[in-house]
This record gives sequence, structure tokens and C-alpha cells, in this order.
Amino acid sequence: MNPGSALTIVPLISQLRDYRMPWLTRDLAAGLSVAAVSLPSAIAYPAIVGLPTQTGLFAAIFSMIGYALLGPSRKLMVGPDTATCIMVAGVLTSLGAATETDRVNLTLVLTIAVGVFCFAAAALRLGFLANFLSRPILVGFLAGISISLVIGQIERLTRVAVDTQGLVRPIVDYVGRIGETHLPTLIVGLGTLAFLRIMRRRAPHLPAPLLALIFGIAISAGLDLRSWGVAVLGALPKIDFDLAAPSLEAMRSLANVDLLGGALAIMLVGFGSGIVTTRSFAMKSHSDVDADRELSGFGAANIFSALFGGFPVTASDSRTAVNFAVGGKTQIAALVSSAALAAAVLLLAQSLAYLPTATLGAILVSAAIDLIDLGEFRALRRLGAAESFFAVLTALGVVVAGALQGVFIAIAATLVYLMWYAAHPRLALLGRIPGTIGLYKLHRYPEARAIPGLTLVTLQSGLVFFNADFVKKRLLKIANARRMPDGWFVLDAAGLNVLDSTGVGKLDEIREQLAAMGFRFGLADLNSKARRMVDRAGLREKLGDDMIFPSAEAAAATIEALSADRSDGTDTAPETRAAHEQKQ
Repeated sequence: MNPGSALTIVPLISQLRDYRMPWLTRDLAAGLSVAAVSLPSAIAYPAIVGLPTQTGLFAAIFSMIGYALLGPSRKLMVGPDTATCIMVAGVLTSLGAATETDRVNLTLVLTIAVGVFCFAAAALRLGFLANFLSRPILVGFLAGISISLVIGQIERLTRVAVDTQGLVRPIVDYVGRIGETHLPTLIVGLGTLAFLRIMRRRAPHLPAPLLALIFGIAISAGLDLRSWGVAVLGALPKIDFDLAAPSLEAMRSLANVDLLGGALAIMLVGFGSGIVTTRSFAMKSHSDVDADRELSGFGAANIFSALFGGFPVTASDSRTAVNFAVGGKTQIAALVSSAALAAAVLLLAQSLAYLPTATLGAILVSAAIDLIDLGEFRALRRLGAAESFFAVLTALGVVVAGALQGVFIAIAATLVYLMWYAAHPRLALLGRIPGTIGLYKLHRYPEARAIPGLTLVTLQSGLVFFNADFVKKRLLKIANARRMPDGWFVLDAAGLNVLDSTGVGKLDEIREQLAAMGFRFGLADLNSKARRMVDRAGLREKLGDDMIFPSAEAAAATIEALSADRSDGTDTAPETRAAHEQKQ
């Protein structure tokens, strides 16, 4: 392998080659700050999936190393994510994983599959797939999983075991048993939540989750909260390296369609939300984003997480934001963060035993609240009813049907919207503004007037099997409203980027029906592919060469000249047609 290839395959080498010593202070500070933010979530997130705490720590530590090696971004941070954790939980439930060992084994295999899918998608240059998860879909999905996450913390905050499926049922279940609420646990949870929200508003740059963790441990140890019935995390189990690698039996589940489907869904959503984070922060640093190379980076992060006993990860908004705020320069900050996390686990293992589970629940609830971006919902509402509708639909789908089903609802909703939009293309009448040159849309410019004797319509889409009937009906409706003796009807095809056999057949039907109304039908500004379709279908011969125009402006000028000749009582049509043919 030559040096150039190494720089391309392992971007970290390029970062080290260009490294400047003044950056080291920034990277050290950023790495320690990212570790401070990562520790609480690394401890809390495994509870979402029903996995031992060590899996979250492994995922946080080793995924950053994997991305640092192969990830193209100098500043992006990866790690456990609420959305992917909830999706993993859904996949494990669907696979019937009952024991902790089964859940760990299947999670490792699932994470490997996610990483392999990322690498495969990168090799096939499928980075564009993330575009199917549009902004409204992602906003709604994050809101939906946030609501699900909040509902899932009812037991940790109250010690009342409720059914956490859906939206209404768990709330009704808890309200019916509200008298069973364990008051000390509720006080700890709500107190922690209040602290987190106040710090979020008053001191957003401080690591509030880490402080909540420290205070929770101190209060629990000082007041012996366990004797009050408050559940605590307990001593971290001795790290079982046998669980850091999937069993041979678990590896056979790679042939399980449900597991592979879940892995694909996790990859799509993780990459979709991750690429949004990547693009957002890249915009701040005025850098470009290569979606396919990001797929490789996410693939490496997940493979490293799986090989060392972790679960699926993606780009992290909070960690990346901290890295940006402190001024991290390269992925050295990620390596520093990994080392700091490992040291913290070794030094704080005994203290973490006193951590109240209500504190973890409050940290997760606070994180969920931050994921519900009401500003984005308002912005989508201002942009249009359709945008906010799909966001709300996705959120409800995730909460009511589940995270995995919510993903498919999101993708299906996106495709349905695109198909509906493509099946109902916009058409507009063109005319002139007196005293100016060019053509203008009549509905946009009230001062514009239709050209006498000419109905000129622009089609702003392709003409194919699923929208051809709609276009035909609209054109005939326009023609009915503008009936005129010996008139011309020209379709401006500048925006007609695709024309199939159904479309060209409909154009022939339109020609026949317009002829019955007294119109001569013509086409303007056909691209080369559409022109070949028209020629092969024999439509050009039926229209006549004089009704195929190089542009809408040429059609308007030609027909204006013919109309002027008629009004003067002269007949210079042959000369006009000759000039028109010369333009082509």
C-alpha cells in the first residue's frame, strides 16, 4: 500500500501528518469534556435495551476509536444514541431474546450486521439513501422515540411497573395505580430532572448529566437511600470478556431475516440522523461532507463497538456540540475521550454502585426532552401543512406502532409523498407583460397577459405512466376554458426530463382531442431523449414539423407573427414557417 492509499483509507494518518502542537491543548480539553458528557449516557443507555452496563461503556469507548481511524470528519463524535437503542430493544424483543446472555449475544451480532451494511452501502455508493429520511421524517421520528423513552422511565421514576407499549395505555395504567408510587424514588427522580433542566437553561456549557451523576451518588451514599427503598445501580459486574464476543450459535442468527431487517433499519435511521448531524456541524466549520465516506466511518465505529462488546452507535449531537464548543481540532480528541472514559470506569466502579436508578431515568427523560425540537415543528408548520403533517404522522407511528414500525412508516410516508407529488405535477399558463421581453406565468404576475390566439402551457415534471392521465385532464380542462377558432395550443416541455411510452401516447390523445376543439397542438423545447421518443412514436409526423418548436419563446414569436399576418390580411405564413424551421 502506498502512502497516498493509506491517507485515503485511514484519514487519521492524514490528520496526524498535518498535526500542529498548539492543537494538542484543544484536543485534550475537548476529549475530557466529551468523556464527561459521554459517561452518564454510557451508563444509562444500556437500560433502554435491557443490557448490562458494561455494553454501554464498551460502545462509548471503542466506537470513538473506530470512527477516529476511518471517519472522514475531524470533529464528529460518535456514541450510543437514544434512537438506535430503542430500535435495538425492538429487534431483540421481536427475536424473542429472553435472558441477558441471549440479548448480549444477539446485540453483538446485530451490531456487526449494522457495521457490515454500512461498509457495503459505502462500497456501493449508497450514501444517497439517507435522503429518503427527510427533515420532517427525522424531526417526527426523534419526537416519537423521545415520547416513548419518557414513557419507558415511569417505572424507574415511580417504581410502578406499567405496560410501556403505545401512548395511551401506559398513561392510563399508571393513573389507575398512582397510589402505588414510591415517594422517595419520585422525589429523587423529579429533583434530578429539575436540576438538569435548570442547568440546561442557566449553565448550558457545564456537563449537567455528569454533575447529576456525582450528586446522585453522593446523596445516595450520604443518606443511605437504599434503606429508604430507593433502587440503586449496584456494584458494576466484573467485566466479562466472554460476553465481549458473540457465541458461535449467535453468529448463526446472521441468517435470520428478522435480525438482518432490523440491522438494515438501524443502519438507515442511524446513518440518516447521523448524516444530518454531520452536515449541520460541517456547515458551521465550512467543510464538505462525503456521505459514502461517512458510511465507512460509521461502519468502523459499529464494528469496533461489536468486537469489544458494545452495541450500535451513530453520530452524537451532544458530544459533537461539546467538541465544537471546546475547540477540538482532530480525532485525537476522540482518542483522548476514549482513554478518559476507560480510566473513569476503573476508578469510579465502586462509587457507581450507589447511583439511584431514578437518577438514570431522569437523565434519560432530560435527554428525551431535548430531542423534541418544538422549534423545528414550528418551522415545518411555517413551510407548509404537508411538512408538519409528515412529522406528526411519523411521531405518532413510532409511539403507537413501535420504533421499527415507525421507521417503515417514515420511509413509506416519504415515498408516498414523492409519488403523489410526481403524479400531480404543476402546470402553468405563460404569457407576456406589455413592454417587456420574455414569457411569464400568468398566475404569478397579474400584469401578464395571454398571447392572442395561443395557449402556452409549461409542464414542470416528467410525463410518465403514473401522471400522464392527470396531465391530460389538466391540459384539456385548460383548453375547454380557452376555446377559440383556429387557435394554437403549445406545451412547453423544457421541464419534461422523462417521457415514456405512456406519456407519448397521451400526447397523441391530447393532439386528437385538441384538434376536435379547433386547436393545433405543438411541443416546445423537447430534450434529445424526449425528441427521439416523439419521433419513434410517429407523433412528429402527426404534429407537423412546423409545430415542433426549439423553445417556448420561439413558439410565441412564430405564432404572434402568424396572428399579425392574419390581422393585416396578408399571408406570409410560408416565410414565417421557413424562418421557424431554420431556427431548429
